Amino acid sequence: MRGWMAWATGAALAWLAGAGTAAEGDWAHYGGAPGGGQFSPLTQVTPGNVGRLKVAWSFHTGEKGAGLSDPERMRFEANPLVVDGRMYLTTGTDIVFALDAASGAKLWSFDPKIARDKHYSDPASRGVTFWRDPQATAGAACAARIVFGTLDARLVALDAANGQPCRGFGDGGMVDLHVGIDSIDEPDKPWRNYAVTSPPVVAGDVLVSGSSVGDNRAHTQEQGVVRGYDVRSGRQLWRWDPVPRNTDDPRASGWQVEQAATVGSANAWPPLSVDPALGLVYVPTGSASPDYYGGERAGDNRDANSLVALDAKTGRRVWAQQLVHHDLWDYDLASQPTLATVQTAQGPREAVLQATKTGFLFAFDRRTGEPVFPISEVPVPASDVPGEHASPTQPMPEPALRLARHAPITAADAWGVLPSSRQACADLIGGLRSEGIFTPPSVRGTIALPGWAGGVNWGGIAVDPQRQLAILPVMDLPMQVALIPRADYEALTSEQARERFPGQEFNGMDGTPYAMRRGALLSPKGTPCVAPPWGKLVAVNLRTRTVAWERPLGTLEDVLPWLPLDVGMPLLGGAVTTASGLTFIAATGDSRLRAFDTASGELLWDTKLPAGGHATPSVYAVKGRQYIAIAAGGREGFGKLDDALVVYTLDGTGKELVFQHGIAVRMTVLALAAIVILALPVLWWRRRRRA
Repeated sequence: MRGWMAWATGAALAWLAGAGTAAEGDWAHYGGAPGGGQFSPLTQVTPGNVGRLKVAWSFHTGEKGAGLSDPERMRFEANPLVVDGRMYLTTGTDIVFALDAASGAKLWSFDPKIARDKHYSDPASRGVTFWRDPQATAGAACAARIVFGTLDARLVALDAANGQPCRGFGDGGMVDLHVGIDSIDEPDKPWRNYAVTSPPVVAGDVLVSGSSVGDNRAHTQEQGVVRGYDVRSGRQLWRWDPVPRNTDDPRASGWQVEQAATVGSANAWPPLSVDPALGLVYVPTGSASPDYYGGERAGDNRDANSLVALDAKTGRRVWAQQLVHHDLWDYDLASQPTLATVQTAQGPREAVLQATKTGFLFAFDRRTGEPVFPISEVPVPASDVPGEHASPTQPMPEPALRLARHAPITAADAWGVLPSSRQACADLIGGLRSEGIFTPPSVRGTIALPGWAGGVNWGGIAVDPQRQLAILPVMDLPMQVALIPRADYEALTSEQARERFPGQEFNGMDGTPYAMRRGALLSPKGTPCVAPPWGKLVAVNLRTRTVAWERPLGTLEDVLPWLPLDVGMPLLGGAVTTASGLTFIAATGDSRLRAFDTASGELLWDTKLPAGGHATPSVYAVKGRQYIAIAAGGREGFGKLDDALVVYTLDGTGKELVFQHGIAVRMTVLALAAIVILALPVLWWRRRRRA
């Protein structure tokens, strides 16, 4: 017992060092700390008592999309912050709430009033940023601030005490991020494609923000600049563009500068991370525009699809590691860089981990960018599209750290519940190009495995520092993508597109010879064309660089009620670990929050949510009591939508929002069903004998 307490205390101290001045019970940053990690040092809830978790309280934001142009796309992905007993969170439309973290009582709210008659390319908000001004007098206005970005590209600063705008920040509490950007959003157009969907970060007194840019509209899109602002005044201090715009830039060798002058995106839309001791901001960038054709952006597109370390004070590029060359698959770096101390054979290394949509796990020295885990350049398939020049190699970690399926898919791999579905899938697969990961898009169609959703998406990495385990939710659902010659695309009517390619997405990629279409690799019945699992939870041993365990995540219970089998469903959301040895994650469409034994992967507890928890849980404590909070908003394509925040504690006395049917009940029902099925032939035989 004494040894267990020693390592738990050590883990807590390490977490507190990374979390700056946050109190032990707080969840003061997205992902739990300035450098992410999705780890809590709290130990009140343990593998031995986790079964006693019950609802403590719940809160409904009231945001269900009423009045929005496309309410079915509403998302609730917030990772709530908790500081000094107060909880702060946002809705998908950027409405901010402050709640009492112990009771759920509403303290204040603020609505930035985005235009509800517009369509937004990514209608999400993953949370807010809390900052306490060390120079301010206690009790002064805006001595503590809540800062967040909006779907209409504003940075907003609020007084954490009462939710009122900080008038000295920007223009009345707001900074317009369109300023200094070649935005192609037009006021009279229905779509808004430049936004902020992840919380900014603060390093010292510098506020740093990336941006979200709508994909595949054109070669020329908004620039994916990262900008630093004075967190008090909102004055811009610096800007860093991932794309070199002139020949004097040392990165120009990775581009044709004439093309780079007009290319857009390469933006950093996921959460960023900060190392306060080094004064570095870690930036995960995405692909240059457009995603699926690179003929207008020749070269490896250096600093796109890269992990980049910037000096927080000046925006100077300190180092960069490109993890996808000349991206043709929408393989943005989609997850927060994660700071961790990795125990290696040569001793401890202060590392930054990066998981990718390819399902790869990389690790680099935080200070220098030197790889901590080995990387090799591996030959990959060439493009057969005129004008396209795919990279001949791609950087990959050791095979053990390639966590998703990467092998070619053939007609023999076709899967389906019914023979007709299997045959339809075999026919579909047989007509598509598939040579494994990094098979370039083609006119006839290509199987993308992993697809553009991952691999690992914004759910990111949860690290247990003592056990040296990184926990990652990994998607394993193949997609298909095809390039459409411009003349064919312009002749295609929307009715023809829906009839010939139901459920697929089309984008124009203006300024290139091709448009594109993409969608999941599905049978006519809507089931995946490859066998499950389509989503899994993977634990990687950071000491040995091997998979410690993995298990399918998610059931078919909402399709086949009461069926308890974990087949492994598509997932979106993050995990958290605790010093007591628990991993919490929702993320799946079956609307369940689960707790696993971090060391073994054994399922210890689960509960039904009112909708899918496509978010990252927060773990915090108030007055000695530990809580676990999850935003249960559902998501288009994953099940129903809701507006619920649900918070659990040991022996909680709050009201359940849905009927709970746990694994034991479901197994009992399944057993009874099996008995009935097995008994039917016997009853039939006896009846025949009596006849």
